[in-house]
Amino acid sequence: MPRKGMRCLFFSSKAFSPSFSHCPSPSRTNLYAPTRSVSGAAMESSLTTAEAMITKWNPDASGFAKVTSLFYENRREARDFIQCVNDLQKSMHLMVTQDSNSEKLVRGQNLMEIAMKRLQKEFYQILSMNRAHLDPESVSARSSRASARSSISDYEDDGEDEIRIAGESISEVEDVSTIVMADLRSIAECMISSGYGKECVKIYKIIRKSIVDEGIYKLGVEKFSSSQIHKMHWNVLEMKINNWLKSVKIAVKTLFNGERILCDHVFAASESIRESCFTEITREGAQILFGFPEIVAKCGKKSPEKVFRTLDMYTAISSLWPEIESIFSFESTSVVITQSINSLIKLGESVRTMMAEFESSIQKDASKAAVAGGGVHPLTVHVMDYLSLLADYSNVLVDILAAHPPPTKSSLPELYFDSSESDDPQASSISLRFAWLILVLLCKLDGKSKHYKNVSLAYLFLANNLQHVITKVRTSNIQYLLGDDWVTKHESKVEQFAAKYEGRGWWPSHQVNAGGSSGGDVRRTG
Repeated sequence: MPRKGMRCLFFSSKAFSPSFSHCPSPSRTNLYAPTRSVSGAAMESSLTTAEAMITKWNPDASGFAKVTSLFYENRREARDFIQCVNDLQKSMHLMVTQDSNSEKLVRGQNLMEIAMKRLQKEFYQILSMNRAHLDPESVSARSSRASARSSISDYEDDGEDEIRIAGESISEVEDVSTIVMADLRSIAECMISSGYGKECVKIYKIIRKSIVDEGIYKLGVEKFSSSQIHKMHWNVLEMKINNWLKSVKIAVKTLFNGERILCDHVFAASESIRESCFTEITREGAQILFGFPEIVAKCGKKSPEKVFRTLDMYTAISSLWPEIESIFSFESTSVVITQSINSLIKLGESVRTMMAEFESSIQKDASKAAVAGGGVHPLTVHVMDYLSLLADYSNVLVDILAAHPPPTKSSLPELYFDSSESDDPQASSISLRFAWLILVLLCKLDGKSKHYKNVSLAYLFLANNLQHVITKVRTSNIQYLLGDDWVTKHESKVEQFAAKYEGRGWWPSHQVNAGGSSGGDVRRTG
């Protein structure tokens, strides 16, 4: 390790100053003599103690110290080593205020560099040899970052007995990880306060970033360009989306959360170092993870049947939002928050586009063949199956459709509305949207009923199809969106259609099934 000069004396995050309030006030003529005497004695004592301890563990002085881990061999002695370095640093601060050219300071600086080399080696060994105990899953198993900080700090000054007792209440892996995290923190704080924070941080970033990158790779999260997504066949893209849906929850709750807990604890003494480490370790992987939905939303084909996977991605991000905001709360990780928001915005736009395409596909349905016997039309089955599935996403559709009400009724011929059908100003956008799409379907079915040459069959067709719509509404979440009044009103229309059908003289040759059905022809022969 290159010589650092006297930097350790002025880098410390703690200020040390001599205090002699307990001593008699000296005269002006001998003001500094007692100070030099006390400082020199304290420095000599610290040097003597430090020299024995630090030299023993100098990796360049003996084969034993070179191949043995101080923290693995004897944790009590490891704590004594840290305390010895801290005491040496305090004495050097005391001495430098009186005699910055003292030979004792040079000796102290040499010892400090040996000690930092030892601690740097220990820090690297602990991080690299305890990957299993410091994996994000083990670390993130703790209830919260705050509790992890407080509970782990308790180990720093505990003896072996206390550690053993604590280990009885938690799993073996958690016990080991707790001890390891405490060791890393004590080393980090000692190195940072001694002016060797850069060396410590560099090791941490390299090792932990490799673990996070490996975790992202194992989850199957890939970086795609817009052109790659655009050229991808839907079956392949759907597989990628499904994998992303499985991975995003693990990445947030385990990988990134665990890394934030570890980083917060190890560098608890410095918020700027915590932020720097966590940002460099996780930002790239997080941007790839949360950037995928935006690329899919922007470049994927907008056919209506793909809306459900789009909604799944929107749901995944929105449900994880509290964790995302908490984990990436640093200013330098705000790009991750921005990326997540952009993905939500683009996914929402994509959903609205696909719903508009779905509405257009209903209106453009050109099938003219009359369904035999006035049964349920395939368009009715398709639309209601689609809406039934869509209603399961009502919690996120509320956000997506909040500022985007359905078109006005003027876009359909006035004859399709009766005087009792009026807009409810209190209804939510999502409820209005579902009511609107069903209305578009019913208007289309009314047009298809004209293909029947027999008027009675036309009314039977309308009755059967409307009954199918009502049954689907009753047996899905659509009922909660439209309400009982909507169901009651449309049931009365079924009765009207049935009455007109019977009045045309077809009864009892055909009969409307009052109970309805979830699919197929709902009429029956009398």
